[in-house]
Amino acid sequence: MTEPSTSVRPSSARRLPHVVVLGGGFGGLTAVRALAESDVDLTLVDRHTYNTFQPLLYQVATAGLNPGDVTFFLRATRMSQQNVSFRQGDVVGIDPNEQILTFGEGGNLHYDYLVIASGATTNYFGTKGAEENSRAIYTRAQALKLRDEIFTNLEHAAASNNNEDMAIVVVGAGPTGVEMAGALAELRNDSMAAIYPELDPRRTHIVLVEMADKVLGPFPPSLQEYAARALRERGVELRLNTSVSEVTEHGVLLGSGEFLKAGVVIWATGVAIPRVVGTWGLPQGRGGRITVDSDLRVTGFKNIFAVGDVALSPNPLPQLAQPALQGGKHAGKQIAALVCGRPTREFHYRDKGTMATVGRRAAIADIALIRGRSLRLTGSLAWLAWLFVHIVMLLGNRNRLATLVNLTTKYLAPSRRTNPIVGDVPVFEPQNRPDE
Repeated sequence: MTEPSTSVRPSSARRLPHVVVLGGGFGGLTAVRALAESDVDLTLVDRHTYNTFQPLLYQVATAGLNPGDVTFFLRATRMSQQNVSFRQGDVVGIDPNEQILTFGEGGNLHYDYLVIASGATTNYFGTKGAEENSRAIYTRAQALKLRDEIFTNLEHAAASNNNEDMAIVVVGAGPTGVEMAGALAELRNDSMAAIYPELDPRRTHIVLVEMADKVLGPFPPSLQEYAARALRERGVELRLNTSVSEVTEHGVLLGSGEFLKAGVVIWATGVAIPRVVGTWGLPQGRGGRITVDSDLRVTGFKNIFAVGDVALSPNPLPQLAQPALQGGKHAGKQIAALVCGRPTREFHYRDKGTMATVGRRAAIADIALIRGRSLRLTGSLAWLAWLFVHIVMLLGNRNRLATLVNLTTKYLAPSRRTNPIVGDVPVFEPQNRPDE
């Protein structure tokens, strides 16, 4: 009896070119959409069954949004695009010669064209104890774990009634770190006195540690200064020009030798390419990123494209959402051209600017205009621009509406009237319980 083949090819009366898109993030989904009208069979592959809107994960971690508000079921893509199917799997190998992906759980998948948009993961820069003892917020699971840990610390502090100072340390003052610190400070300032009367908000410290001498390095100095001032006004302690040499169960050891005791340490600095990418037999450059040519094809391969965080183009791009979105669209269009016998075109990135929010009616925005000019906004106007952009970028009308309601309620409602969205918290058990 012959065993069935594990290689999967889409079946049709006339076999169409099979395009596999690896990764259901910004770049992958945009590539899929760019091929909606093409005469191809598409398979979207991801280890998760959902897309996560990473720019708002910090809101999930600070109990401002439900996890469902920032996730989108990848199979729902087929509801509006019939030439795409979904395969859940963890890709552990790529054979460019045989044009086959291999899955860790068994089986493989053949492709004629491949788009690699697998993204990046947290970079701990070799810091001792950081991976084991700090909390990242790069995935939905990480955000939920962090949220529950924050509230576990609060509940246990309230139950123990030991009147000790508490601290949450955020490492990294890029957009994620600044937004995280600001959200934590407002949770403490606006809600803590009402919902945790046992705790003194003045003894709960939010510390933002940054190796550089400023926050939000990529932004213009005027916006950096506004963000730093807004953080300090909310009671965030800024530790600039400060490195972290070790993270322990009880806090962080700074490069100066000082130890900061903390109940929770949040790692919000830097991204890295997953180690498995190095086993795929594709050329890699700085940081392990896959090198691509000017048309986003992987160097040395005519039918493989790489976009987003995982790709290293001739003109290096920031590891943000816009390069992934634009790169995914471009890759999809180039495959459509190749299928029709047309040549590929160079990718030209259009910088649309960057933005970050600090908290209630406080944000910064550096919006790129024509001829190298930019519009710089702060305060309420920047916050409204930030809200609009993030709502529009979300997938699904239900997510957009839920996020709009939750964020406007959180930021525009009167202080101390918000209801944090929390999960399970284990019951506090004193270490030295009296004999019963």
